[in-house]
Amino acid sequence: MSINMTTSTANEPLDMGFSALRAAYQAGTTTPDSVMAGIRERAAEYADHNIWIHLLTQSEQSRWLDGLKDKDLATHPLWGIPFAIKDNIDLAGIPTTAGCDAFRYVPESSAKVVQQLIDAGAIPVGKTNLDQFATGLNGTRSPFGACHNAFDYDYISGGSSSGSAVSVALGLASFSLGTDTAGSGRVPACFNNLVGVKPTIGLLSATGLVPACRSLDCITIFAYNTDDANIALAASEGFDIHDGYSRENPYDNQARQYGLRTGALTLGVIAQHQLKFFGDKGYEKAYMATLEKLSAEGFVFQEIDYAPFDEIAQLLYEGPWVAERYIATQPLIDDNPDAIFPVVRDIIAPGGKPPATNLFKAQYRINALKQSCLAQMANLDCLLTPTAGRHFTVAEMLAEPIKHNSELGYYTNFMNLIDLASIAVPTTLTEAGMPFGITLVGPTFSDRMLMSIANRIQQAMPLKKGALESMATPTNAFPVKSTTRVEVMVCGAHLSGQPLNWQLTERGASLVEKTTTAAMYRMHLLAGGPPLRPGLVLDKHNGQAIEVEVWSVPSENFGSFVAGIPAPLGIGKVTLMDGRQVSGFICEPYGLDDAEDITQFNGWCGYLASLN
Repeated sequence: MSINMTTSTANEPLDMGFSALRAAYQAGTTTPDSVMAGIRERAAEYADHNIWIHLLTQSEQSRWLDGLKDKDLATHPLWGIPFAIKDNIDLAGIPTTAGCDAFRYVPESSAKVVQQLIDAGAIPVGKTNLDQFATGLNGTRSPFGACHNAFDYDYISGGSSSGSAVSVALGLASFSLGTDTAGSGRVPACFNNLVGVKPTIGLLSATGLVPACRSLDCITIFAYNTDDANIALAASEGFDIHDGYSRENPYDNQARQYGLRTGALTLGVIAQHQLKFFGDKGYEKAYMATLEKLSAEGFVFQEIDYAPFDEIAQLLYEGPWVAERYIATQPLIDDNPDAIFPVVRDIIAPGGKPPATNLFKAQYRINALKQSCLAQMANLDCLLTPTAGRHFTVAEMLAEPIKHNSELGYYTNFMNLIDLASIAVPTTLTEAGMPFGITLVGPTFSDRMLMSIANRIQQAMPLKKGALESMATPTNAFPVKSTTRVEVMVCGAHLSGQPLNWQLTERGASLVEKTTTAAMYRMHLLAGGPPLRPGLVLDKHNGQAIEVEVWSVPSENFGSFVAGIPAPLGIGKVTLMDGRQVSGFICEPYGLDDAEDITQFNGWCGYLASLN
């Protein structure tokens, strides 16, 4: 088939689904050059969403666009289809950062999966933002800025594959690649109304992927629907002898066939008393409405005991697998730890300490729990869970980054530890108009079976808004400029009139009040400088009230402010004199080794005055 490859001006936004885009190419109503130009124009409208780490220029993209001249649309299933790539996956000649500029390198070749997609005709759009080193489920842990949700700017995108999901949801790509160790290919899909495929580990090659936990990682796919996801999966799967975790799919072609799963289906659901929505009534109602609709469509539900799944999930971050994240980042942890995003560093740094005995003990426990999990799933067509229990705002996540991130993983963290496949499926919108979805879970290599059940669910519960319906007019994806703010307590060089106060004012922060802490803190002068810096440490028995200030920071700027805080300082909860708890500067105990106790001056200004 001959296709007109002349460059044309950017057209009006198109339906970016595979079939619609291919039909437009066949009809000659648009060209890949025009589609890519339109994407670059629309990407500028969403610059404040922090989707991209590297959006390809026309010149950078030309080699792949020119390559389409030698490919037949009829025989290349992804001909001219734009896709985004999470920036821990290599694209030849384009920097890979994993969300850390100090880690940046330029690969000579593309990841195997990326190259397979390009060979099938797909065109890279750019490298997307992520929770640094794929450590997080929320999308705020990036020095390139928190990635914002496609439906409401105030809400998190989900992570770590944040930009990959939002790029598709806003019509800046037809599909995208993410990764998933603990839920990173599913949580962002849920929050942005997309299908998120977490394949069986090893089904897609990990060659060219910066590892988070190498034994658990897998490359994932975000798409508008299961049809598109299946096409992308088929083009990207396959055994890779250069990947030590790659595996051949043992099932024959019939068992691997994707379609529409019909007939009586029995799905396992979590017992009512074990469900957790963490105070999100909208998500709780959406989940119950989803089950009610599917029940009316002939699905049968059988309760399972979630306790063994949950115990496995807790081992991912609380157990020795953090050591794998340490291995992946060890050169930076050892030589340049300040280059790592503070929350990410705090998670990864302890990973060098667990002894090997801890790993074996955890493996023994997981294998025992796995038997219980698989036994419960044996007579089910698949397991069904909420993808996430709550959708947090950016401000909420930044205020409690560890706690809320852990809550996001309640339904996701167990899967790779016991070698399961899964797919996140959008089912409805909450009463507030935010996306909600479920995840289907099955045994190793059940990928196509799960996709076929997901296809049936999508037929029963077509998307109300967003995804394909909103792609013709991406501005209908409801981005709203944030009006929320985060209150932060400062006690040293960030105080009014002090040398680092500009880091607050340039971000639009305003002074709320001058007050004191509760009488249970001590202040120490830290080594180093300039500028001189104090460290605030909790001491309930010998502490005093310390003079501090509370500032209000726009939530979209809070992440960049926190990213600039050097160790041993960090952000934690501080109790004020009236009993309120606010986010504020605290000091890790290890930073006090060479520090001078200056508590007697009642605050930083008192100490500075004593020097004169």
